[in-house]
Amino acid sequence: MRFPLTLAMLLLAVGCTPTVRMEAPREPITINLNVQLDADVRVRLEEQAQEDVASNPDIF
Repeated sequence: MRFPLTLAMLLLAVGCTPTVRMEAPREPITINLNVQLDADVRVRLEEQAQEDVASNPDIF
């Protein structure tokens, strides 16, 4: 009497196991490289700041 109940519980437990799939993405991976632009803007701002401090030394 216990065997059919145990078998039914085992089959239900096996049917509920999660499935993990590994798939490649359909679209290509895009890497955006805006590093050069950011560095260029920072250098310009730093040069402008140095010029402002040199022209107005009593600001700070």
